[in-house]
Amino acid sequence: MSTVTISFDGNFEVEVPLLIVGAGAAGLCAALAATEAGIEVLVIERDAVPAGSTALSAGLIPAAATRLQRDKGIVDSPQLFAADIQRKAKGEADAAVVDAVAHGAGVLVEWLMDRYGLPFEVVDNFNYPGHSVMRMHGLPTRTGSELIDRLRHAAETSDITILPQRIAGRLLAEPDGRIRGVEILRGDGRRERIGCAAFGGNADLVRRFIPEMGAALYFGHPGNRGDAVMWGEALGAKLAHLGAYQGHGSVATPHNILITWAVIMQGGIQINRDGSRFCDETQGYSEQAAEVLRQPGAIAWRVFDGRIAAVARQFEDFQNAERAGAILSGSSVEELAGLMRVPAATFASEWADVESLKTKRGTDRFGRQFAPQQLCEAPFHAVKVTGALFHTQGGLAIDGVGRVRRQDGTLLPNLFAVGGAAVGVSGSSAAGYLSGNGLLTATVLGRLAGQAAARRS
Repeated sequence: MSTVTISFDGNFEVEVPLLIVGAGAAGLCAALAATEAGIEVLVIERDAVPAGSTALSAGLIPAAATRLQRDKGIVDSPQLFAADIQRKAKGEADAAVVDAVAHGAGVLVEWLMDRYGLPFEVVDNFNYPGHSVMRMHGLPTRTGSELIDRLRHAAETSDITILPQRIAGRLLAEPDGRIRGVEILRGDGRRERIGCAAFGGNADLVRRFIPEMGAALYFGHPGNRGDAVMWGEALGAKLAHLGAYQGHGSVATPHNILITWAVIMQGGIQINRDGSRFCDETQGYSEQAAEVLRQPGAIAWRVFDGRIAAVARQFEDFQNAERAGAILSGSSVEELAGLMRVPAATFASEWADVESLKTKRGTDRFGRQFAPQQLCEAPFHAVKVTGALFHTQGGLAIDGVGRVRRQDGTLLPNLFAVGGAAVGVSGSSAAGYLSGNGLLTATVLGRLAGQAAARRS
């Protein structure tokens, strides 16, 4: 159980200027930035090898006005990006944080490219919901595992110490909230105290704050236990938007493999086991999780064709789904209906209606717009999916460089929170999640927090 101790003897086995809990994308970006500033950093990590939520993602970072976009003729700006974030969040996101990440994302991507050799590319053959232009930047495999592996390699070559299999148990703090250190539990069962000048940083909490996802498949990292929320409550920190989360309405079941949203954006649809469509699938993959969970059996079928499959294969997860046998194929809609075991007449009618709308740029009964370039041809494919919870978007309230706020709005002396510990820029619900918001805030605010913590050390 994570706790905060206000009174302690002040003895530490080790003391460092900057202590970071968690070697995910946020923690590693913070560590790299602080090390560049000349500050000694120690990172403690729960797992034997750093992975976190980053490894379970597609590893895509949205960024505006990068040279990669310019090379592709894509016109973008931080102002447009910020407007997209706030529009999706219905204006509920903290303006200072939105401004910081919208302006810092392009710098972050090019910093990782130029300083550490990460080979980012712009995803330019489809766009994600809510983004005005194509601004997703990904690595060749389009996986978060590649991103975290490259960040870990960058940390290792920068001589950053990462202590694996260490669980942060208690924060050790002064009465004014200044963090003096942390008591950790080692893999061998021993406890030790690490002192610091600056500090960065479960199912019951999900049911408490996000009841609609209480029974959902959890597709996040098992180490995400809400420690930061409990520490923050004990320190008098402000908590914000705890009902917000990033879900995903397309995890292949029972295989538990993420199916890219490119399938939808290229013209695919979702039907329930009765053969009927049930919403506008292009609203966003996060809010689609709850939509799918409301269907009979909490499942849906995603239906598409070979053209769409070819676009989806740029994602390693989709290739894995094909190898696992998750993708069904039929030479006709009727044959595919038989394989899915859905009513053929209902499904065929839905499919025909959608294809007709595509020919005339029509809008369906849910408000989804279609275009001729999305027309599908046999053979057709389908994959059974469910909705899943990936990570929460609520957390500790912060300023534009990740410093944690008290309930009265003032700042705790030396506590920073980024990544899953901090509130995101998605507002108060899943519907406010703009594609890529999670890695956007983790990486950009991680770098900014590392720089700010270094200045204080």
